[in-house]
Amino acid sequence: MELFEQIRRELEFGVGTIAGVSRKLGVHRRMVREALHSAEPVASKPQRRRLRKLVDAAAFIDRILTEDRHAPVKQRHTARRIWQRLCTELPGFTGSERTVRGYVNSQRRLLGLGGREVFVPQSYDWGVEAQVDWYESYADLDGERTKLQVFEMRSMASGGAFHRAYTHATQQAFLEAHELAFRHFAGVFRLLRYDNLSSAVKKILRGHRREETSRFIAFRSHWHFQSEFCNPARGNEKGGVEGEGGYFRRNHWVPVPEARSLDELNGYLERCSNEDRRRILSGRTETVGAAMLNEQPHLLPLAAEPFDLAEVSFPTVDGLRCVRVRTNRYSVPLPPGTKVEARVHAAAVELCHGGKRVAWHERCYSRQQKILDLEHYLDVLRKKPGALAGSTPLAQWRQAGRWPASFDQLWQALNLRHGRSEGTRQMIELLELGAGHGWDRLRIAVEQTLSMGCHDAAAIRHLLTAEQMNRPLIAAIAIGDLARYERPLPVMTNYDQLLSNAVEVHA
Repeated sequence: MELFEQIRRELEFGVGTIAGVSRKLGVHRRMVREALHSAEPVASKPQRRRLRKLVDAAAFIDRILTEDRHAPVKQRHTARRIWQRLCTELPGFTGSERTVRGYVNSQRRLLGLGGREVFVPQSYDWGVEAQVDWYESYADLDGERTKLQVFEMRSMASGGAFHRAYTHATQQAFLEAHELAFRHFAGVFRLLRYDNLSSAVKKILRGHRREETSRFIAFRSHWHFQSEFCNPARGNEKGGVEGEGGYFRRNHWVPVPEARSLDELNGYLERCSNEDRRRILSGRTETVGAAMLNEQPHLLPLAAEPFDLAEVSFPTVDGLRCVRVRTNRYSVPLPPGTKVEARVHAAAVELCHGGKRVAWHERCYSRQQKILDLEHYLDVLRKKPGALAGSTPLAQWRQAGRWPASFDQLWQALNLRHGRSEGTRQMIELLELGAGHGWDRLRIAVEQTLSMGCHDAAAIRHLLTAEQMNRPLIAAIAIGDLARYERPLPVMTNYDQLLSNAVEVHA
């Protein structure tokens, strides 16, 4: 633009001729004529290269793109796949992938395959709709990189969102996260929009009809909301929650968060969701937090009682004191043949008998595993002390860090002092005390005893039970009441005189 201005000034106020301006400024006469005709440069036309190496391949590419119009969307050729087929199926082809990619993109536009879909902006009333989805993310839990499934629910009117991480996207986690999200928003949305999640959809029917799972139907009835499901492979139908997941992942999952446990990580996610309430979304004038306060009166009220999220079954205890829940076995302190109630939660398996909880295990998502608790076998090990050393429950306790080194040190000392059988039996008796008084107290008592050079089970038992000993209480007496017991001190003058007289007589 500056060059054209200089050329025009030279023509009008300077040299005055096209040839003179061309020589003075070192430009072509054609450019001088162009500047004389217009003050603005004419946009240059794009040069079209003649793709000599695609002369024979163009028909092959066009045929593939035409056939792709009738293929499933996710099974159409990419430009790289077309280039690979050209190199394999067309003898003598030497074109580069970049050349093929450019030609494929231009042909797709001509065939109507590369056009971008146009979407219509939507407006939402207060409390009407929220969108739900899962996304994957990673976190360092207790120093180990862990892949997590993150539940998210986003209000379409206010823009507020709720995020919660789980190790697996099970139906129990799906329903539990709903209840936590309802409490986060202090109400229930009238309509929730989903993908075709297996936790809610059993089978996709024609159109928008879905065969839903029975537990999801019961859960929806309990909380009084309606549900709608997107068309398959149409994530744009719930673009609000898709965009929220991307924003939250970029701003709060980067760098990879670190936490000691999943509960601590979810506390971090909750704080991040609260921080996002200070955001002002594009096209709005109030913060997300203010919009959530405006929306809250329009939400449905929370249910008076929570929905029973547990999956219930009634297995029977086998000869290993285990019950089969789904594909795994969990130990229980009950005799074989007893029928128990197993309640499967998102992160735990609860075993009940007679209306009371008798065992609790962290849920295992592997298959054909045994999850054993050493406490459940202590009464059996009292009769069979030799089975303790090689028992699987003890090995699992060691692996989980529940068996400290001080226990092995004490066990070895008891074996040296009382023999292997009696020493192990005394160790089992101490473990039974730990089950009753708490494992942390037992560990402290063992470490305290060992530090004093003592290896006696009775000393450890005394430290654990000393606080429970019944000692008679001494009634407090006012000091003034003791005055009546005061007596004058005896006078020894006469006795001293008698002793002095006796000494004089002997002298």
